[in-house]
Amino acid sequence: MVDSSTVPRRAYDNRARAQKAAQTRERIVAAGSELVHEFESWDWRGLTFRAVAERAGVGERTVYRHFPTERHLHDAVMARLEAEAGVRYEDVTLANLGEVTRRVFASLQRFSVRESLPTPRDSAFVSSDERRREALRRVVSEAAPELPDAQRNTMAGLLDVLWSPASYERLVGGWGLRGEDATGAIEWLMAQVVKAIQPDDADPCITSVE
Repeated sequence: MVDSSTVPRRAYDNRARAQKAAQTRERIVAAGSELVHEFESWDWRGLTFRAVAERAGVGERTVYRHFPTERHLHDAVMARLEAEAGVRYEDVTLANLGEVTRRVFASLQRFSVRESLPTPRDSAFVSSDERRREALRRVVSEAAPELPDAQRNTMAGLLDVLWSPASYERLVGGWGLRGEDATGAIEWLMAQVVKAIQPDDADPCITSVE
């Protein structure tokens, strides 16, 4: 017969273990975020179990327990970076696209990355890129459902090019603009594309794409 007095203790122990595990996971993800902020490129091959474990002050086996593969680890760090930048792709609309872009570019100034090109091929970046493109396709389709697919895809692509960190870095590094000026310029141009998606005269900005 189970001593009923042990039930509260067992429940408390389970909660304590769960809380400790959550705190350890948080330390690991925070360590990964710290590391990528120090990288000079978006090449995340240096974001290894060993590097993260050393920064977090835990053993590699502890990292493995929370993240079975480096892809899981990288995805968790990417999710943290998006949260730090205030980005939720499922919440993106044409109305808030400029504000979201501003937050993304503002977050870039906290990294040591000198240049984002060539395009990162890490799975975490590929996943983030796919979600960004899907968000842009969605908002353009919702705003202009009457347009042919090719035109909507082209407009979403234009917004994606402007949203890209490479556009921001080109203005800052190649043209010497201050970060806030580069952000303002891109936000203004994005606003023009957004206006062109639903112009007053109902004539879409892209007419050569059928």
